[in-house]
Amino acid sequence: MSYARLRVHHLNCACIQRLDIGGKQLGCHVLLVETPASGLVLVDTGLGTLDYADLTSRLTKSFVYGYARPKCDPALAALNQIRALGFDAADVRHIVMTHMDLDHVGGLADFPRAKVHLHAAELRQCTERRTLKDRHRYLPAMWAHGLDTETYEVQGEPWFGFEAVRQLRGLPPEMLMVPLFGHTLGHCGVAVQAAHGWLLHAGDAYFDPREVKGARRRCAWKVGLFQAVVQTDRALRLHNQARLRAFTADHPEVEVFCAHNPWELEAAQQRRVAGIDEAAGAARTWPVPA
Repeated sequence: MSYARLRVHHLNCACIQRLDIGGKQLGCHVLLVETPASGLVLVDTGLGTLDYADLTSRLTKSFVYGYARPKCDPALAALNQIRALGFDAADVRHIVMTHMDLDHVGGLADFPRAKVHLHAAELRQCTERRTLKDRHRYLPAMWAHGLDTETYEVQGEPWFGFEAVRQLRGLPPEMLMVPLFGHTLGHCGVAVQAAHGWLLHAGDAYFDPREVKGARRRCAWKVGLFQAVVQTDRALRLHNQARLRAFTADHPEVEVFCAHNPWELEAAQQRRVAGIDEAAGAARTWPVPA
């Protein structure tokens, strides 16, 4: 089957030290996808080398010293992890963005020749920056090098009942965007069909795995407060979170994870090291905090 062509690496590209779930500090879950004809594809970028060289050069002081306090560790930059895997920056030809928040876009400048794919509504929101909240979350300095963008509206056949964007230009058909609006107006998940089945990177549609996977909906209080403060449309965010909750119950064969949850990230990396991701149909479990 063609989907076996895609090999997925799970990278952690930031450590958010002031927010935790079950005692684990938040990370920034970035996917690196090896494709046969489209080069390397990143899903989000986390913080980049420019950020780790000087955290206050582009990031807001409230992010650096206040609610996030990211760990200053250049090894976390996607570019450095990609080089450690034996690749080069030029090998990254495409970047698919869940959304354009400051902690997701820092690495864009490390791959200036990559095509950047995002929802049209997200591009409008991040460039217009109409509200005070938008001006704090969207920082044009993060893409001052210029972006070569491909934008999308909802189109194509649904994916497991979700509206889906197909086909992403220049990318294999096993990768598609799944609109999950609410956190931002153009926020999307990104689905990838790899050798062991479907993955869904749900971006910031949720933070605590218990919000969509637990016996009852729960969220660590600081993380829950953060979500409420930064959301653009509360009703839409909760609606799509409820859809994800029903989806994870009905489709346990699909690996669903969000951008910042440390438990899901750690589990995905451990499976990758163990080689489980290469085995079609391998059984998988997703730990959640007690």
